[in-house]
Amino acid sequence: MVFSSLEFIFQFLPVFLMIYYLIPGGWKNLWLLAGSLGFYFYGVRDTPFYFVLLILSILVNYRIGVLIGRRRVGRLRKRWLVCGVLYNLFWLILFKYASFFVQNINLLLKMAGVSRNFSVFTPVLPVGISFYTFQAISYLVDVYRKSVPCEGSLVGFGMYISMFPQLIAGPIVTYSSIRAQIGRRRITFRQIEDGLREFTIGLGFKVLLANRIGGLWSQVQAIGYESISTPLAWLGLAAFSLQIYFDFCGYSLMAKGLGAMMGFKLPDNFNHPYMSRSMTEFWRRWHMTLGSWFRDYVYIPLGGNRRGGLLTFRNLMAVWFLTGFWHGASWNFILWGLLLFLIMSAERLGLLAVLERWSFLGHLYMLFVIPLTWLVFAVTDIGQIALYLQRLFPVFARQKQFVYFSGDYLKYGKLYAISLAAGLIFMTDIPGRIYRRHRYSLITAIGLLAVFWLCVYCMRLGLDDPFLYFRF
Repeated sequence: MVFSSLEFIFQFLPVFLMIYYLIPGGWKNLWLLAGSLGFYFYGVRDTPFYFVLLILSILVNYRIGVLIGRRRVGRLRKRWLVCGVLYNLFWLILFKYASFFVQNINLLLKMAGVSRNFSVFTPVLPVGISFYTFQAISYLVDVYRKSVPCEGSLVGFGMYISMFPQLIAGPIVTYSSIRAQIGRRRITFRQIEDGLREFTIGLGFKVLLANRIGGLWSQVQAIGYESISTPLAWLGLAAFSLQIYFDFCGYSLMAKGLGAMMGFKLPDNFNHPYMSRSMTEFWRRWHMTLGSWFRDYVYIPLGGNRRGGLLTFRNLMAVWFLTGFWHGASWNFILWGLLLFLIMSAERLGLLAVLERWSFLGHLYMLFVIPLTWLVFAVTDIGQIALYLQRLFPVFARQKQFVYFSGDYLKYGKLYAISLAAGLIFMTDIPGRIYRRHRYSLITAIGLLAVFWLCVYCMRLGLDDPFLYFRF
């Protein structure tokens, strides 16, 4: 059951919200906890241990938080923090990275001439584990730092960890940003209306833009990278770049809208990143809650930029290595993170000043760099990445003769022209400015209603795909 499903929109959500609004304020947290656990259990019902894993995360982190919070000084606080962080990382590493490590150890043994192989454990990744693990770690660290007191209510803490709008794909919500809202929050008709509007916009981004544009990338993959022309290779990368943006931004808007309907103000996760003039600016606008998490809990604790140039670059490399590895247990994600580190290091060494001074040059630079970085992200096979690069830059290709249909880009360009054009418009802030100016007008309400029912029609036809970030 996902947000962009008829089951969620017409069954789960109406029943949940009706009861949520009718029960007294003191019971709302308990009902939200119950609804969130039910939502998650339904999603992992074929593997019930994953539900047990979430329950354990709530119970263990709640208890460790209390043990840290009760002791104002002493080594025992630090020991409990270390135990809590290791506990959370253990499950994440086991389910997400264990098979990657074992496969690479086996490869090294084979290269060394050792015949022994370790058996590979390849479980299905529990939905949302990357997100709720980071939330639990940030909570324990903040309690240890005395930035916030420990949460005294198990129901309140369980609701914070498992709240269904952001449970399975973020945004990553820190306890400090939502603490006051856990204990007390007001729900007004204007909040509910704004939440419905934001949810509808996010649904439109996902169903009408991401799913449709993603079809072009799927076509490119189905054809095979060796059988596409250079224009279609660039067109395919442009399609993936737009797909992943509208897919994840759409989910984040739906999560924020659902939170608003329940009285919560969840953080923004995107701020028109494709309008950036540099990769440094891009990553201040893209998946902002993940960037803030790594800044607050990795970069700054390592020393940030306070210990000189070399250590600053070391800290940046650690952050981007971990950012890449967080997205997936594959070498292409590590390569992607290190590529971002190299690009931003070059910007830090002087390129950024040039890009910020000449805006046109900065936008042109990003038009070229963004698709190339997404290529490394999207294609998991390193050999296939090299092949795709040869199609992008045929002058450097080892194989000079490729067999492909010379008019392929015209065929698919016409087929997806309207979707791509809409994506290019909505990735800017122009539609947002118009919407904010006329948010409560009748024409806007009619437009959003039309978007909603068009999405429902598409979902009814089965024209819907899983969210890309569910795999992370």
